[in-house]
Amino acid sequence: MNQLTNPTLILGGGFTGLFTALHLSHQKYSQPIILIDQKERFAFQPLLYEFFSEEMDANQVCPRYEELLEGSNVTFVQDRVETIDLHQRQVGLASGLNYTYNYLVLALGSVVNYFGIEGARENSHPFRTGGDAIALEKHLRNCLQRASQTTDAEERRRLLTVAFMGAGSSGVEMAATLSDLLPNWYGELGGDPQDIRIVLLEQMPELLRGDINNDVRDTARESLEQRGVELRFEHTVTGVYPDRIEFKHNDQVDAIPTTTVIWTAGVSTHPLIRALPIPEEYCDRLGRIQVTPTLQLPSFPEVFAGGDCAAEMVNCLPPLAQVAYQEGAAIASNLKAISQGKQPNPAQVKLRGSLLKLGLNESAANLFNQFEVTGKAGHLIRQATYLKLLPTPIHNFKATTEWLIDEIFQRHSGSGSLVSSGAAKGQS
Repeated sequence: MNQLTNPTLILGGGFTGLFTALHLSHQKYSQPIILIDQKERFAFQPLLYEFFSEEMDANQVCPRYEELLEGSNVTFVQDRVETIDLHQRQVGLASGLNYTYNYLVLALGSVVNYFGIEGARENSHPFRTGGDAIALEKHLRNCLQRASQTTDAEERRRLLTVAFMGAGSSGVEMAATLSDLLPNWYGELGGDPQDIRIVLLEQMPELLRGDINNDVRDTARESLEQRGVELRFEHTVTGVYPDRIEFKHNDQVDAIPTTTVIWTAGVSTHPLIRALPIPEEYCDRLGRIQVTPTLQLPSFPEVFAGGDCAAEMVNCLPPLAQVAYQEGAAIASNLKAISQGKQPNPAQVKLRGSLLKLGLNESAANLFNQFEVTGKAGHLIRQATYLKLLPTPIHNFKATTEWLIDEIFQRHSGSGSLVSSGAAKGQS
């Protein structure tokens, strides 16, 4: 670049990357800032279910980066990162552009992990972006339309069966959402809503095993069972095909006929992160970079990392939006300090509980591991919490205003107390 000062490059526009950029802009950071992401829009992943169900619209959940960064001193480049040279401080893009950086922020996130299972990548649907949500809705509506017109009973059953692989938070939230949506969609086409079948397959013996939402596991299971979701534990998927999903259970191989498999089985470290020249002792078992308490790479202090890319050496935190958001703020604060000749400070990241969507207008909120709030009240807490994290005050205010008008004046007109629709459980 023909600049007197090389820029601070931010690779990845997820929570860590975007909020690093926004905080730097708000702090009047003196160096050039460039945010690079291959997509046009930011995806507020915890609210993708609301986007899918049309509880919220695309501009609220998946706003354009150019809109979010308007009026800031951040330059947005839509491109794909292809190479990262930590020794030469250079980043190469798919377009052929090359940047030499002064400071680098690694926030590339993670990628879907298909575990090498045959056909999984080609024949299943991930759910991580706005594009994934749009593609899945189109596919499901097409299946329902075909099911409403076919006279072949076996084909109809296959079209109306949705199988999930993975019973972590994403699988539970999406299964609950679809169990509310699909019967209505099919009923509108003249079909019998009772014909919808949703199956959740999990290799572990229970829901949410090792997940931050483990404390609300019983609530989640009860909610899914009430919605008729079939829960199949200790099932190992062995293949995904256009017309079925195959699995092994109790040493027996079996299959479920279906045209829809939704992949919520987990993620893996981004290939560009795995390819970095980082000694093994500075990577965790998942291949994530281990960073210092100030979120810097031990061997490359001019490089910061956060979100799904990184694991702290001392305090290992789960890859959550609330963690990535706070890490973005901490990285920005430390970059600002360094630019002023000051020492960076350890990141202070605090977990504030967990939030789990359990269908339309219902959620479970575990607050500070002390109280569980469910139902409508849990839904309102979850929405309010995430709306506070929406990027930029203007966007936050607009989204909050639109949602509150819809939530209060349309959905609850004539109803009783909102709090009475949920249950609060003390956990001493």
